[in-house]
Amino acid sequence: MASKYSMNDRPNWPRRAIVTAGEPYGNKGLHFGHVGGVFVPADFFARFLRDRLGRENVIFTSGTDCYGSPIMESYRKLKENEGYDKSIAEYVESNHSRQAATLNNYNISCDIYGGSGLEPAAQIHNEVTAEIIERLHEQGTISKRSTLQFYDAKAGTFLNGRQVIGRCPIQGCKSEKAYADECDLGHQFEPEELIAPKSQLTGEVPELRPVDNLYFDLPAYLDFMKTYTAKLAQNPQVRSVVSKTMEEWLLPAQLYIQNKFREAFDAVEDQLPEHTVLEPEGNKSSFTVTFPSWKERDDAHAVLANGGVRFRSGKALVPFRITGNIDWGVPVPEVDGVSDVTCWCWPESLWAPISYTRTVLARDAKAAGVTEGVAAQDAALMGEPAADSTQVPAPTYQHSSLDWRDWWCSKDAEVYQFIGQDNLYFYGVAQPALIEALRPGDILAPGETDTPLRQTSLIANHHILLGNKKASSSGSVKPPTADELLEHYTVEQLRAHFLALGLDQKSVGFKPKPFDPDEAKRNDPRVADPVLKEGALLTNVFNRLARSCFYEAQKNFEGWMPLGEVSLEVRERAHACMNEYDKTMHKAELHTVMSIMDTFIRWANKYWTDNIRTAEKEGDEQLRRQVLVDCFYLLRVSTLLMHPVVPKGCEKIADYLSFEFDDFFSWNFDFEGMDELCHGAELEDGRHRIRELPPRFDFFSKHPSQFK
Repeated sequence: MASKYSMNDRPNWPRRAIVTAGEPYGNKGLHFGHVGGVFVPADFFARFLRDRLGRENVIFTSGTDCYGSPIMESYRKLKENEGYDKSIAEYVESNHSRQAATLNNYNISCDIYGGSGLEPAAQIHNEVTAEIIERLHEQGTISKRSTLQFYDAKAGTFLNGRQVIGRCPIQGCKSEKAYADECDLGHQFEPEELIAPKSQLTGEVPELRPVDNLYFDLPAYLDFMKTYTAKLAQNPQVRSVVSKTMEEWLLPAQLYIQNKFREAFDAVEDQLPEHTVLEPEGNKSSFTVTFPSWKERDDAHAVLANGGVRFRSGKALVPFRITGNIDWGVPVPEVDGVSDVTCWCWPESLWAPISYTRTVLARDAKAAGVTEGVAAQDAALMGEPAADSTQVPAPTYQHSSLDWRDWWCSKDAEVYQFIGQDNLYFYGVAQPALIEALRPGDILAPGETDTPLRQTSLIANHHILLGNKKASSSGSVKPPTADELLEHYTVEQLRAHFLALGLDQKSVGFKPKPFDPDEAKRNDPRVADPVLKEGALLTNVFNRLARSCFYEAQKNFEGWMPLGEVSLEVRERAHACMNEYDKTMHKAELHTVMSIMDTFIRWANKYWTDNIRTAEKEGDEQLRRQVLVDCFYLLRVSTLLMHPVVPKGCEKIADYLSFEFDDFFSWNFDFEGMDELCHGAELEDGRHRIRELPPRFDFFSKHPSQFK
């Protein structure tokens, strides 16, 4: 007997799982990077977990990031330049609907695609934000801090983050698109460090004026972060880009000064706070000044500036801003006398997945008529989406627990967060420290609890490039929108290709032939389209395997699928594939799955071709029957494993096989054969009725543009 795929062979998966996808800003639609770099991988993983754990045990959340200065600035320009006459809330709502429609087109299966400022999640998110800020204040980890903010005297107004532009002051960063306190590569700094600031309202050099805001004491968690990061670096499930990026921010507080300013530095050195100087090695053009903490480093800024010494800052933990002085944002309760501020978009976006989880469970509670518990309380807070709002359709089933703590705090649950490399400072540095600050209690109550908020698992992808360049909607290289790609490819071709790119390993170029800047290559039929490589597995090999099984059953078995014991060779090959697939998914090496499946489906197709040819040549009807038993089994395994990749085509196969989806796409079987999916009468009869497949039917189609 085959060594079957047993429970002992399986990785240790959690009982319940949350999957999140990073939120796109609500000032635009989705380009290929949003879909290919985050949403498709997250959806693939969520669909796999639903098949693996049971759909009731998985929640997949994302939404539109409704707040923040990029949105405010885009809205301002639209009003001024194009006469846009709707509110900023309506502006965000319209972009949210565009995003949701695109995700529907790509078969992204969020349990909720919400919005931090949009119903049904908005009021719940406001509540969660207030709970967390009050809890952090109780823990003594947030406090008032007076900092400098840019003010445009000509315009007579304080400037939000995106209304100031300059050069990034962080050592080694070459970004020319730095804003008030962060650059487009995610580096954080104080406003006064920004090099060559300019107001985007008037073009003037803005002033710096003091304002009060709330800050989280991130530097207090340096020791915790060092220990936590070291553990992550040893964890094979954590991609190296996560721990390496985190390590960059755990260095001592340092300034880098060019050697040409050495004389000026020496003249003011005795005025500096405690520090040490590291002389340049070899041919280095700068020396390093190290301070005990960020406070001494920042105190040194004014001394050096007054002495005519230019400097750049190194990465280090600095207080993490919680609030901002803008109207468009999540309201914040008064803390330490700080009032009339809103939550900065980055911290509230870190806990937005909790808000979305609670919204999903509140929706479940409302549908089930539950009247007690947090989910019921949240249900009372839920508002109705705008009448013209587009949302990813909600699931039609209830999840296994209505208590959000069973998802975010329980030891048998796990939260998997899919993000882009650019956002690792927020998710990999700020978020773990914030979660640690909420422990050992929970968000809602002080004191200790048996179920504190747990750290999440970060699944960070490298950059997905357009060709060989990083594309940005605001840069010189304009990325194709996700919807534009669908004019040239099917959704399933794109999903398979995006997953095969290997973004977990390195930055990879996306090179769709219709968007090649070289017109000659674009129009040359001899030049292959890289995007279609994985699609060929679907439209050729997988199609052929499925059609061969169905048409053989229709031709020689009266439209029935024969049942019986699967050949030992076939079972062993299938079990080995499932083991490898399962272990690969546990390590989140998503691109490897496409390689595994390419090998397996091609082997299954060859097994069919070789053995059916032998059966026909020898006129061996028993062999013919066995080949069909084996190959329907191989088709079942292939379809199960490809279901998270290309769900629509795989669900067509299951439908024509006349099996219930919940059974067919479940891993809770021994996978010894097809018998376990059939009822008693079929087992006695030794066959299972399948639907008739029309001639020349495709489970996986090419795009109309690909037919000559």
